[in-house]
Amino acid sequence: MFVAGRRESDRRPAGDQSAGSRLYVLDGLRIIAALMVVAFHLLAYDGTGWTTSVKGHFPSTYLLSYYGWLGVQLFFLISGFVICMSCWGKRVGDFAISRVTRLYPAYWFAVLVTALSLWLLPGVRDIPTLSNLAVNLTMLQDAMGVDRVDSVYWSLWVEVRFYLLFVLVAWKGITYRRLVIFCLGWTVAGLFAAKADIELITTIVMPEHCWYFIAGIALYLIYRFGPSALLWTIVAGCFLLGQHFLVAAHRSNQFYAGYKAPLWPALILLAVIFAVMAAVAVGLTNSISWRWLPTAGTLTYPLYLLHEDIGWIFIRHTERRLHPYVIVAVLVVGLLIVSWLVHRWVERPMGRWMRRKLKDSLEDIRLHSQLNTYNITGKLSELESLSQPYDPRASARTTAQREGRDASE
Repeated sequence: MFVAGRRESDRRPAGDQSAGSRLYVLDGLRIIAALMVVAFHLLAYDGTGWTTSVKGHFPSTYLLSYYGWLGVQLFFLISGFVICMSCWGKRVGDFAISRVTRLYPAYWFAVLVTALSLWLLPGVRDIPTLSNLAVNLTMLQDAMGVDRVDSVYWSLWVEVRFYLLFVLVAWKGITYRRLVIFCLGWTVAGLFAAKADIELITTIVMPEHCWYFIAGIALYLIYRFGPSALLWTIVAGCFLLGQHFLVAAHRSNQFYAGYKAPLWPALILLAVIFAVMAAVAVGLTNSISWRWLPTAGTLTYPLYLLHEDIGWIFIRHTERRLHPYVIVAVLVVGLLIVSWLVHRWVERPMGRWMRRKLKDSLEDIRLHSQLNTYNITGKLSELESLSQPYDPRASARTTAQREGRDASE
């Protein structure tokens, strides 16, 4: 019965978001991942918001909150899973439109609001120049070597590179076989890039992050087509290789947090993250359908974009007036409300408008490409007829036939 249900889901139209096909649990996991990152930055990170150490403000929670940085790894796993779910059956142009309209509206809003906040209330970080702000609006600041308006944007550059690599699959159409080949090829490339240590290859292949996207893709294939030894081997291999690079990430986050933290909880949490996504893949979470989860999921992206620098500005101006836990509670509630407003009044209307305009542009490209193909084909036909050798007998027969028709008329 379980396999039959899975096969039936394969016959749903691509992109179907009906209640029967939506995985509500992924919305819940998204908001959990976002709150994990928020907890790391606000409760465990000695950033420029708090004037005294978080150890003093949150002696019982700062160490637990420290491991919230693994929310980004959870995001990457979900992204690999969801990109297959949402783009199966789409042409590469439609895939590109879906990603652009998903990422940019809230991002543009966050960049402008964060920059304005830093200009009006300076002190928590360098004020962005107009030139840097302009580059940040493209989401390509890391590629250009330009300072980010907000440091959390680093993960967006990772996502953009993943989408560009995924075009290799979407170009010819997403299939089970092509995705497996893509996963295996990216794995080999990741191992090579880690060993070669060539900057250009490392930038493209992302050996420190690719394991989560690859595992997410393999888990989606398990969800859609059923488990296989090869797919589980890909997932397990990604976990084993990913934990190696997690050690370096742990050292980096210790440096930014400003204190030492044990490594083993990070490894255990990573194993839990993989286990939860595996449970999603085999259908153990299909019965979860709480109606509030999709709404919670829509808050995730704006919350992630807005929380750090704006949060630090709020902390800097309230630290001496309110209890630290009250500050964080008010801040998180306020950010969640603002995130919903951004989704309702920025993401949805701007996304619809952009989608309509980009689809029109895509149709124009396809239409003119077809016309050019038609014109070229027609001209080639004329050239072919002109290039035929002259045959006097064939010409005489054609003339006689024409004269016969004229006489009969």
